[in-house]
Amino acid sequence: MESKTTEGLLNFIEKSPSCFHAVKTIGDRLKEEGFLPLSEKQRWDLKRGNSYYVTRNDSSLIAFTIPAKAPEGFRIFASHSDSPSFKIKEEPEITAEKHYLKLNVEGYGGMLCAPWFDRPLSVAGRVVVKEGEEYVSKLVNIDRDLLMIPSLAIHMNREANKGYAYNLQKDMLPLYGEASDSGSFFEEVARWAGVLREEILGHDLFLYNRMKGTVWGARQEFVSSGRLDDLQCAYAGLEGYLMAEREKTTAVYCVFDNEEVGSATKQGAESTFLQDVLMRIVKGLQWDYEEYLIQLARSFMISADNAHAVHPNYGDCADPVHRPCLNGGIVIKFNANQKYCTDGVSAAMFKDLCKKAGVACQLFVNRSDVAGGSTLGNIANTKVAMNTVDIGLPQLAMHSPYETAGVKDTEALILAAKEFFD
Repeated sequence: MESKTTEGLLNFIEKSPSCFHAVKTIGDRLKEEGFLPLSEKQRWDLKRGNSYYVTRNDSSLIAFTIPAKAPEGFRIFASHSDSPSFKIKEEPEITAEKHYLKLNVEGYGGMLCAPWFDRPLSVAGRVVVKEGEEYVSKLVNIDRDLLMIPSLAIHMNREANKGYAYNLQKDMLPLYGEASDSGSFFEEVARWAGVLREEILGHDLFLYNRMKGTVWGARQEFVSSGRLDDLQCAYAGLEGYLMAEREKTTAVYCVFDNEEVGSATKQGAESTFLQDVLMRIVKGLQWDYEEYLIQLARSFMISADNAHAVHPNYGDCADPVHRPCLNGGIVIKFNANQKYCTDGVSAAMFKDLCKKAGVACQLFVNRSDVAGGSTLGNIANTKVAMNTVDIGLPQLAMHSPYETAGVKDTEALILAAKEFFD
């Protein structure tokens, strides 16, 4: 079972080199399962017993199933589609040393810079063209080894192994070709998008690591890949959601964009996207606003974003007591300052859920002298207030272009998500 699950996860990640591709891959799967696509630009004619999905900005998605009988609140599973990377600037080509052609990029999210060097990279995302009076997005994945960020030789920086402060504008620009290739980058993008160069009016393009995911270890117990944070949770949540009966509550599956840069966008967890969808569901069921508030009070959200496992070489960086490990189960995340929104009530409910699902859970709290990161739950709760737990799957090398997790943990979250929606 674990090998099949891991194969499915790596296939999902390979199909999802950008947030736009991740949402397209999820949407295609939902459509295969009988979910009906909706548009925010049109009226919704919702019927009990049916399943639907809607996207925003091509990079966020919300799916929901309305049970045949009157639902008993919302059950919401939320993850995110984006990962730290480098975004291609509007005019990207830079000639260097009268011989090389490199691309001008800027950082997206808080990435580990060092692992981006000396590995094959490419570009994926979307371009925008005009068809008639409509602006249309076209997905792009240049599916070949295209770029490299070469390291500076140790002979030219003898202090390199003593630590280095990377300058994104100087150190992280990828080599694309020779000076004679000037003007060809967007020609290449257009060719893979199936459009003409002059038709491209806008673009959102990102670098991604070309190294395929792999399963490794003494007993093949580890999995490494790009974008495990947070496509591992997105995949596990989707699989559990589709396996579940979804008959008692309004079952909602969400994937938001821009978590890595704070979520404060029209398609992020801080936007009105989830609130808008829930309100339209309530309206479709012919309920009033008070009933909406009643439904929220009966609801529960799982905010799923990967968690830090204790590191084999840096055990001192973890809390002295709370030390989640790979293949140890789902991680419940706590923070006194509400970077994570788990509290005593939501923790108790999720622990009970894991017990019913027959899966293990672990606890994560940062060292008291380490600030740590934030995630979706507390941000989404500012728009749709309900009991919420922040959880994730344990991993190493978070925000590297090649992260590591445990093969057993994906299956654990699938089973927990299924139990949640059942």
